[in-house]
Amino acid sequence: MLEPQSTALFVLLVVVFGALTWRIAVARKVVFRVLAACLAFVAAMAFGVLAVNKYYGYYQTWSAMIADVTQQGVAAASGVPHVNPASGSKSGTLDGNRDVFKVAQQQGYLMRLVVTGPRSHITRAVYVFLPPQYFQAAYRAYRFPVIELIHGQPGQPQDWITVMGATDTFNRLLADKVAQPAVLVMPDANGGHQVSLQCLDQVGGPQDLTYLAVDLPTQIARSLRVLPPGPGWGLAGYSEGGFCAANMALRYPHRYGYAGVLSGYFTPDNNQLSGSGRPVSPFGGSTTLRMQNTPLDEIQNLPVSAVPRFWLGAGTADRQVVADTEAFWRELRQRQDDAPLTLTPGGGHTMTTWRAQLPPMLTWMTQGLARVAQQETAVPPRTNAVVAAKGPAA
Repeated sequence: MLEPQSTALFVLLVVVFGALTWRIAVARKVVFRVLAACLAFVAAMAFGVLAVNKYYGYYQTWSAMIADVTQQGVAAASGVPHVNPASGSKSGTLDGNRDVFKVAQQQGYLMRLVVTGPRSHITRAVYVFLPPQYFQAAYRAYRFPVIELIHGQPGQPQDWITVMGATDTFNRLLADKVAQPAVLVMPDANGGHQVSLQCLDQVGGPQDLTYLAVDLPTQIARSLRVLPPGPGWGLAGYSEGGFCAANMALRYPHRYGYAGVLSGYFTPDNNQLSGSGRPVSPFGGSTTLRMQNTPLDEIQNLPVSAVPRFWLGAGTADRQVVADTEAFWRELRQRQDDAPLTLTPGGGHTMTTWRAQLPPMLTWMTQGLARVAQQETAVPPRTNAVVAAKGPAA
C-alpha cells in the first residue's frame, strides 16, 4: 500500500510534516524543537524526492529502489558461461554446476561482460540476458536472435533490469508464449553518468556509434550462440535511447532488421562530453554528418527494401514527442504501411509509460526476429555455434 508512488504515502508525509511543525510551535524545551525541526526537514525532503520519483515514474516498489541502489537486482556472472548440454541420461551443467543449469533452464541467465571494441577502442560494461530456451535441449542447435537495449540519459544499462524490469517482463512473456526467445544485450551507451553521446561518433571524441553498432554486435556474435548482425538483430531504446535505436538502425540497416523507439526523438541534439561544462556539437559543424545522423533525413534516402521494420511508441501527455513520432511515422508508412504506433493514454516522458509499452514492443519484435532465426537455423549452423564458448567476450 505504501509504495514509493502511492497517494497514501504522500498524505502520510504531509500529516507527519504538519504534526512536527505544530510540535515546533508548542514545544517549550529547545531540544524538542530542534528534534522536531530535524524530523520535519526529513519528511519534507522525502516528500520532494518521492514527488520527483512519481513525476518520472521511476521506482514503483521499494524492492526496485533497494535493488537499484545496492545493485542486488543485477547480480550477474562475469564472463561468458561454459554450457555443457544434457547428453544421454546425464544432466547438463553451466560452468560445471548442475543446479545453476536447472535454474537457468527456468529463469534464464544474466551476465556482466566487459567488452572492448577493436575499432572504437572503447571498453565498457555490457549486461547480457540469455533466455531459458538457451539452455534447453530443444534449442541446442538454434542460433538466437538478439535485441540490443539502449537506456536513456541520465541512465545506465542496469535500469533495464532494476527499473524497467525487462528480464522479468520478458520471462513472463515467454512463459505465456506470447513472445519468442531472444538474447537481450544491454550496453553502457554513454560511458558515464554525466555524459550524453546519443550513440554518435563524436568528431574528435568517443566513437560511440562504432562501438555500439559495429564492435559490440561483432563481439557478441563471436562469443554466444546467436545470429550474426543482420536481419536477426533488433534495437530498442527509450528517450535518448529511442533516438539511438532509430539512428543506429537506419545508419546500419544491414546489421539490424528491427527497431523499437519509445518516446524517442528524430533530430540529434548536442552532446555532453566527460569533463565538459558545455554542450558540444557531435559533428564538428559538418552539415553532411548531421544529415547522415538525422532519422527524418536518413529514412528518405534509403531504398524501401533497406529500411528496417519499426515499432513506435509515446505517451499522449508528451505532446512534442508525440508530434515528432507521428511525423516520423508518416514517413515510415510510405515504406512500411503496417508500422505499429502505440500512444499510451495519459502517459508522459516517464518510466511508467515505457514499462507499459515494453511488453507489446517485445512481443512484436521477437515474433519477427523468430521468423528470421528459424530461416537461418534451417541452414546447418557453424560448429562453434552449438554451445557458448568459455572465455571473455572481448
